[in-house]
Amino acid sequence: MFPRFLLLHTFIFCFLLSSNAQQKMRVVVAGLNHDHVHNILHANEEGRVIIVGIAEPNKTLWKKFETQYRLPDSLFSDDLKTLVLSKKPDAVLGYNEVSGHVDIVRVCAPLHIPVMVEKPLAATLQQAQEIEALSEKYNDMVLVNYETTWYPSIADVKDTVESGSMGKIKKMVFHDGHQGPKEIGCSPQFLEWLTDPVKNGAGALNDFGCYGADIMTWMMHGQKPIAVTAITRHYKTSEYPKVDDDATILVEYPGATGIIEASWNWPFSIKDMEVFCETGYLHALNNVNITSRRRENIVSSRKAAPLPAPVNDPMEYLAAVLDHRLSGTNDLSSLNYNMIVMQILDAAKRSAASGKRIEL
Repeated sequence: MFPRFLLLHTFIFCFLLSSNAQQKMRVVVAGLNHDHVHNILHANEEGRVIIVGIAEPNKTLWKKFETQYRLPDSLFSDDLKTLVLSKKPDAVLGYNEVSGHVDIVRVCAPLHIPVMVEKPLAATLQQAQEIEALSEKYNDMVLVNYETTWYPSIADVKDTVESGSMGKIKKMVFHDGHQGPKEIGCSPQFLEWLTDPVKNGAGALNDFGCYGADIMTWMMHGQKPIAVTAITRHYKTSEYPKVDDDATILVEYPGATGIIEASWNWPFSIKDMEVFCETGYLHALNNVNITSRRRENIVSSRKAAPLPAPVNDPMEYLAAVLDHRLSGTNDLSSLNYNMIVMQILDAAKRSAASGKRIEL
C-alpha cells in the first residue's frame, strides 16, 4: 500500500504545481484616457489578469475609475517608471494617447518590461521607428492590440486562402469605421486626443485605416507594398475641425491590390473584409459570419468556429508570448508587421497631402 505521508506529499506537490501553472499575469496599466481601457478593467474584475498598478497623470480619471471599478487608491500613480520599478509587473499595457506609446517604451524597454499598446503602434512613422530601435536595443517585446485580431472570421478567411482552394489573392477590401467618435458617445478624455492631429497622428485614417493595413500585412505574410495612394475627406468640419474623418487608401503589391476604406461617416459600425482570389470570393461580414462564392456562382454562408486559446484573447495571447509558447514576431500583434502598417499609414498621409502615388 502507498504510504499515507507520500500520498499527502504528492497531493501538495500537485496542488502547488497546478497553482503555479494558473498564476495570473501581473500588469501595470499606463493611461486611462482610452475608452478601450474598460476591457482590461473588466478582465481584472473577472480575475483573468491582476492589475498591480495604474499610471495616469489625470487625477480626475483616478476618481472616475476608482469608483466605477471599486479600485483601491493605492493602485494609482502619476509616474510610470516609479510604479514599474516598485511593482515589477510581467508587462505594461498602454491605454493612453497614441503619441504617448513611445513614452511608455522609453520607460519600459531599458527595464526589459514587455509592452502591449492599443492600435495603432504610434502616431507617426518616426515614433514607430524609435519604438523599434528601443525594442531592438534592449531586446524587449512590443506588441499591438487590435480588436479584429480576436475575430474568428478573420482567421477563418486566412485559413481558407492558405489552403489554396481558391487560388492566389488578387484583391482585398476593408471597411472599418462607425458614425463618428462623438456620435457613438466616446468619453471627453478620449475625444480630446482622438481628434487631435498630433496626439492621434490623423483622424479616421489612423484610427480605422490601421485595421485594414494590419490584416492586409498578415494576409500577405509581411510582404511590403510597392506603393500607396490615398485620398482623405473632411465632411464634418464642425465636429472634427482638425482631422480627416474619411480616408480611402489604395495599397499596391506585385500581384494584388488592397483597398482600405476608413471612416467616421458610416451609417453604422462596421469592420468587415472582402478577399477576391483567382477562383473564389470570401466576405467576413463581422466577427463570426462569412459568405463565400465560387466562380461557378455557388454561394454559401457559415459561422467561423471559436478561436482556440491562446489566440482567442489579448491577455491569453500576451501570456503565451511571455511564456514563449508563441513567438509574437510575425502575426497581427507583432512589431515586425506593425512597422509595415506604420509605413502604409505614413505613405497614405503623404499621398493625401500631395495628391501623388507614394512608392515604398
